[in-house]
Amino acid sequence: MTPHNELRLLPWSGPDGKPCFLSADDTGGPLSRLADTTEAAQLDVGRELLEHAREVIADEELGREELRLLSTDLAGALHDALRVADSRGHRLPDPAPATRTGDGEGPRLPAAASG
Repeated sequence: MTPHNELRLLPWSGPDGKPCFLSADDTGGPLSRLADTTEAAQLDVGRELLEHAREVIADEELGREELRLLSTDLAGALHDALRVADSRGHRLPDPAPATRTGDGEGPRLPAAASG
């Protein structure tokens, strides 16, 4: 991955609930490693919660409070996953100029690629 001079969205919020950013060219620094570890843990929790949700939803005797708690937990996990996706997406290198069309539609694939 090519390092960028852009700010990195960190996987936690500040004390006032606002997003935290890291300004660093070095992706191997201690704060970057902590952010990587935190993102991995958040995604692992999301995977485990999704598995649990599938089991809970299959229970036909599930009460309203259990569903509310599950919904709250799933919403939190989705929030974390989207933050990780945003952070990682902003750190991707720009596509090579040859693959850009300039019309906002993204890269064009050869006709053979569509089958």
